[in-house]
Amino acid sequence: MYNTDLPTRAELPSSGQLLRSTGLAALIAAGLLVTAILPAEYGIDPTGVGRALGLTQMGEIKVALAAEAQAGEATPAAAPAQTQAAPPAAAPPVTAQEAAVREHTVTIKLKPGEAAEIKLTMQKDASVRYEWSAAGGGVNYDTHGDPFDAPKDFYHGYGKGRNETVQAGTLQAAFDGKHGWFWRNRSGAEVTVTLKTRGEYGQIERVL
Repeated sequence: MYNTDLPTRAELPSSGQLLRSTGLAALIAAGLLVTAILPAEYGIDPTGVGRALGLTQMGEIKVALAAEAQAGEATPAAAPAQTQAAPPAAAPPVTAQEAAVREHTVTIKLKPGEAAEIKLTMQKDASVRYEWSAAGGGVNYDTHGDPFDAPKDFYHGYGKGRNETVQAGTLQAAFDGKHGWFWRNRSGAEVTVTLKTRGEYGQIERVL
């Protein structure tokens, strides 16, 4: 059986060579960290190379989506806060006369990071045709409803999305209460949201 010969001392790298190799590896790792990893993962680009390669934009999107995910988890808790600010008595059910077909157009300007919410007072099974659009950039939205005197942390969603500029459809109330749309501007510029509604509802109001 043949055993491989051990290298001689002359064939082994010297301490200086090992130190140079280690230093070179450390420099390469630091360069990759600054020019690729930080821009791509966190949107941090101290050298400007990441933006030139398109990595910084990727990192900024990741950071924005992570922040929005946290904001989205906190959104359902916003409904009880509005309920606490309202008078303690529950709102009365919508009457048939109040629920006659109505039409409205609402325009809201949102600065970067700003949010708004519009709610319609509706009876169970009443429906509203709606269309909203965002000029100047996309917005994150959450369509949901709250029954009158809703329990704490109640949440009923009809749909949500991110970086959208337009949506249209029919919202049918799952219960007597307030139903509508929440938008947040996650872009870097002012966005104008225009909402058009037509259907069976009583009041329309901005609650945020």
